[in-house]
Amino acid sequence: MKYQSVKGMEDILPQDSRIWQELERIARIELESNGYREIRTPILEETSVFTRSIGETTDIVSKEMYTFEDRKGRSLTLRPEGTAPIVRAYVEHSLNQLDPQLRLYYIGPMFRAERPQKGRSRQFYQIGAEIIGSREPQMDAEIVLRLKNLLEYFGLGGFSIKLNSLGCKEDKAKFKERLSLYLKDKKTGLCDDCKVRAEKNVLRALDCKNETCIQILRDAPNIIDSLCADCKDHFDKVKELMGVFNIGFVEAKNLVRGLDYYTGTVFEINHSDLGSQDAIGAGGRYDTLVKEFGGPDVGAVGFAIGMERVIIALGEKKEQLNKSKLVCIIPLGNNAKIAGMKLAADLRRKLNGLPTERSYALNIITRLNLDDASLNSQMRSANKNNAELVIILGEDELKNNSVSIKDMKKKDEQLLVKMDRVVDEIGKRLGLPC
Repeated sequence: MKYQSVKGMEDILPQDSRIWQELERIARIELESNGYREIRTPILEETSVFTRSIGETTDIVSKEMYTFEDRKGRSLTLRPEGTAPIVRAYVEHSLNQLDPQLRLYYIGPMFRAERPQKGRSRQFYQIGAEIIGSREPQMDAEIVLRLKNLLEYFGLGGFSIKLNSLGCKEDKAKFKERLSLYLKDKKTGLCDDCKVRAEKNVLRALDCKNETCIQILRDAPNIIDSLCADCKDHFDKVKELMGVFNIGFVEAKNLVRGLDYYTGTVFEINHSDLGSQDAIGAGGRYDTLVKEFGGPDVGAVGFAIGMERVIIALGEKKEQLNKSKLVCIIPLGNNAKIAGMKLAADLRRKLNGLPTERSYALNIITRLNLDDASLNSQMRSANKNNAELVIILGEDELKNNSVSIKDMKKKDEQLLVKMDRVVDEIGKRLGLPC
């Protein structure tokens, strides 16, 4: 029997995994250097963690969650997003005592039973960040800046930022009444989903991707007109700070996001290369969620980036992330294998910066071949794997305490180098500051 991966849950193969690793590496450096600390929550949570926070009438909860009962009859769900589990952990472990303005980040898989399509798998990966413990508008601008910087550090350009405010709970309730009144005589033109949404959770209609619904809602009331004085002042300050940080944005009156826990500022980053599902990252404020989970009454704001969507939007640029340099050592004979093992260890230790750290630590791969294949066979293998350099250790080289270094990008160049100069020579040829 031939097995295949579950539909919508894809393998990340060795030739692609370095791109993912580089995105994760960049994210860790950027976020940790700005005071964010990693949190890792389980992929399984009690179902109520999501139904309570995301909202039972949202598409995620009503259609897309992987929910099942375990052997003891408990309802468990594979996490469809990262914020609710983090808030659960924040409250459960009293993380407010760790830092009154706690900055957290996460990297990992999420699960939604959606129809697989471009940039939308049933198991997908997110990089996200949260600031818990502040309602200040500066935190809104800070979190958008972190998201913008990350995308730029990934090498991505051409994205746009949409910004809106949902206001407080009272503002949202007021706007729902206005939106329901607007749709009262237009329901027959809505899609089947939005007809239900109009009755149960009318804000969700604004998040619909059906073109007919988009046209109907184009002239819907502006939620900004329903904001109280405090919420309008907060949003005005956020927009002002976006200018201070040179963050270009478009104010989008129908932007609500698909999760009920959002209050106040919401934002979305879009990229045209993704087609109709063009959101590459998004987030916003959830100032009531921590208290609803039994924690302190503190504000919070965060974002999440879809890694698959970043990779699609990067196009050919993603290969710049896959920039490891391969050095192959080819020992010929048993004595050469022993010498090759010592040399490989020395190269890995010194070129990769161990035990001291260097920024290029992940970029140099030293491969030692210990089988008895011929020199020609091993050279073909090195060429097939795009090796930058080949180090040949034969009997003649060993007698002279030397190695032959062949530059695979310059086919006719081969140099005899003394053993004690090998590391410096390899580092120089790879452009490293050895």
